[in-house]
Formats: sequence, structure tokens, C-alpha cells
Amino acid sequence: MLPGGVDSPVRAFGAVGGTPYFVARAEGAYVWDVEGRRYTDYVQSWGASILGHANPAVVDAVQRAARDGTSFGAPTEREVLLAEAIRERVPSCERVRLVSSGTEATMSAIRVARGYTGRDRIVKFAGCYHGHVDELLVTAGSGVATFGLPGSAGVPAGAVADTVVVPYNVVPQIGDDVACVIVEPVAANMGLVAPAPGFLEGLRGACDGAGALLVFDEVVTGFRLGPGGAQERYGVTPDLTTLGKVVGGGLPLAAFGGREEVMSVLAPDGPVYQAGTLSGNPLATAAGLAVLEQLDGAAYRRLEGRAGQLAGWLADVVGEAGLDVIVPSVGPLVGLFFTDRPVTDYESAKAADPKLYARFFHEMLARGVALPPSPFETWFPSLAHTKDELERTADLAAAAARAIA
Repeated sequence: MLPGGVDSPVRAFGAVGGTPYFVARAEGAYVWDVEGRRYTDYVQSWGASILGHANPAVVDAVQRAARDGTSFGAPTEREVLLAEAIRERVPSCERVRLVSSGTEATMSAIRVARGYTGRDRIVKFAGCYHGHVDELLVTAGSGVATFGLPGSAGVPAGAVADTVVVPYNVVPQIGDDVACVIVEPVAANMGLVAPAPGFLEGLRGACDGAGALLVFDEVVTGFRLGPGGAQERYGVTPDLTTLGKVVGGGLPLAAFGGREEVMSVLAPDGPVYQAGTLSGNPLATAAGLAVLEQLDGAAYRRLEGRAGQLAGWLADVVGEAGLDVIVPSVGPLVGLFFTDRPVTDYESAKAADPKLYARFFHEMLARGVALPPSPFETWFPSLAHTKDELERTADLAAAAARAIA
């Protein structure tokens, strides 16, 4: 009935083998499958559930909103409130447009950049995934990397003719025909790869020199690395930003925003058209506001501290079992590569051992821990993951690593 049995390819376990578990319900740090087995969940809806699953305040906000209606196709107050909350936390987003998915946000940001500059060419980085937009689905990470695809069938050559792909963590030469450079400021779709010192600053300078726009894809990092995301953490201000996952509180919502001058080209004010029947959906905006209200400084410190502890424990116990492993962490994000060499870009990420990751994945799943079913995805500890649960995860990882070794 469903192609491949799923509605998003990575869920099919193609990278790790076996049959995927089907989730019946979730709460906090845990999911339960349809057979009643409980798993400590580090997928957390691919980062959307920063508070943990079924957070009571979020559930209550959605229920209250639903009683007033689920979709109107007309402006609502919460759309404005959420846009204001985004602008308050991400000052570079002087104007914000709400959409329904991260793919839609990046697609629209690219269109805005082209409309504003009058140029066609875009630059992206190998291993960075920006959704399944035709012109960005070239040497992408995430599910495309999982399946070993250079792009996708069905994408005509003309769609990517103006897309230039360059290595991550290397500042490229930018010509005066480039509309924008789009980048994950922290690459979270080729595993987890941090920006090298000076990389983001170099991109800002290169774009300024060429009159191109700098687009930060913060669908993963937005409201996860801190209130202002990666741009606040690294002190580099983009012209356009895309947001998703956390900002929707687990419901289908994303956003893009940027400088007022740039965003003014959007219809109805300008000539760049973008629209969506469910954009600013009242249930999704209620969920997003309920999440952002709970993310204060203490919450971010707790998230980062626990993720750092987990990464350190994992590196220790897996390494002690005799396996080569690198466990990076950036803020509350955690990655895991079975390799003894530094991972700084897509090529070095692909050099890590995917078969060893698949074996580790299944050993952990058998012990009740659900990891991302691909070596090119990032782990997402949430605020619902207690220190005791993280210690338990490390103990189980030690047993799993010994079983493999």
C-alpha cells in the first residue's frame, strides 16, 4: 500500500537492515511499538521533540487550539505571535514567513534569494541536506546518503544546472553570478560535523564580496543549539534563515526569515510568489509557542551538559571494547562514527564503517534503545532524557560494543 512500506525512506531501515518497528505511542524519552516493547528514543522525531514526546503543555495547547478549529485559510493571531517569538530569539529574521515543512522553507528561501539578487546560480555543500528540493538534491546527506544516491531519479538535468556543489568546511570562491550560498552551519545530515574555525566567517566574507546572500539552514540547529541557533552560537549573521523541527513543536510547521529588505520581495509585497493552504496552521502554531515558552537558558544548559556527558561516555565504553569510534557533540547534538580518523566533511563521513553502525544499531535496539536507523543521521537527546537514562544508555552501549567486538 505504501511505497517501501513507509512515508519517508530512512524509516524503512534500508541502511541498517531488518524490519522497522511501528510506533504505537510515545511519552518523554520513550516510544512503545505496536507489540508493547519500550525503547529509549534518540530519534525524537528527528529532533522535533526537544522537550520529549507528548509534553503535557504542548498536548494541552494543541487540544485547546483544536476545539476552536483546525484550519481556516485566513490569518490568525498565533501566526503573528509565533513570528514575533522567532524574531525575538533570532534577530536576523526581521521578517518571517511560516510554512509547513523544512523542504518548503529551503525551497522558498532559494526562490527569495534568486528574486532579490536577479541571479540563478546557488552554491551548496556536499553532504548537507536541505530537503527534497530538485535543485538542492545533489550530493545531499541524510536519506540520500543512506541509499548511496547522487541525487534522485525524476530530477531533470536543467533543475541542477545552476547548482554548484563544494566540500564542507572549505570556503569556496564565489562569483558574481551566485544568488546565494546555502549551508547547514552545523552539518547534521552526514552524521554530525561541526564547522571548522573560520569556516562560517569565511562564507560571510565571500558572500559579501560577491554580493551573494548567505542562507543558514537551521532546520535542525534552530532553537536547539540555543535561543538563536547556530548563528548566535558562532556569531555569524546570515541574510536568510530556514527553521523547522523544534519550532513546530512536533507538528508540521517550518519557517524562513531574513533581512526586511530581502524578505520584501515576497508576495503580496513583491514579485516572488509563495503560498500554502496550511501555512501558519493554528494547531502547529499553538504547539510551537508552547515549546518555545519552555526553552529558557537553564533548559539549554541542561541539554548541552547531558549531551556532552552522553558523548563522552559512549566514546569511552565503545572504545574500551576495542572498536574505533568518534563521538562528536555540538550543543545538545550527538553523532557517532565508527572510524579512527577525524570527520570534517562528507568524504570523511562516508569513510566511517556503515556495516559496523548497522550491527551496533541492532544490538542497541535489542536492548531497548532506538537510535537513528542510518549512520548519516544525528542523535537527539531531549530534556526528558534524565542523567540516569543516559547512564543506562552508556551501559547498554558497552554491552552492545562488546557483543560486536
